Amino acid sequence: MLIRSDKLRIHADSCEHMNKIKGNLITFAMGRNAQVIVHGCNCFNTWGAGLARQMRQQFPDAYAADLATLRGDSAKLGTYSWARCPVPGGSVVVVNAYTQYRYGRDRRHADYDAIGSVFTSIASHFGQYSIAYPMIGAGLAGGEWSIIEPIIDGALSGCDHTLIFQ
Repeated sequence: MLIRSDKLRIHADSCEHMNKIKGNLITFAMGRNAQVIVHGCNCFNTWGAGLARQMRQQFPDAYAADLATLRGDSAKLGTYSWARCPVPGGSVVVVNAYTQYRYGRDRRHADYDAIGSVFTSIASHFGQYSIAYPMIGAGLAGGEWSIIEPIIDGALSGCDHTLIFQ
């Protein structure tokens, strides 16, 4: 299902597949269109580029949750930290999904196994809520979306989940 509006809230009674909305994850979250948003993080607490930089500015409590984890700890791969962050008229849970060990543009840093593990955990802990996320692992992390999409879709099967893409 493809919907071109970042103002529209998706409520599927038995959503079995990824909803897709063209827009911006932060704008989507600020409009309270999802109860949980997920973004990919490296294990070095570095939020200096791409969506992470924007997330750091908009959701400092989520950044603080990441800083509370051990910098450079490879055991974080496939896990997450989270924070409840204020948005106009309410709050959103921001999940920092550790989907890559390092960062950089020199090679693929997205870890497909970590993506599968973390989204399986997210489904277990947050599956009763509406979940939104960008094309995690397919931007600066260098992963192939054609590989990542079915991993996320499978892990969140049965959940109300939405890809927010540019």
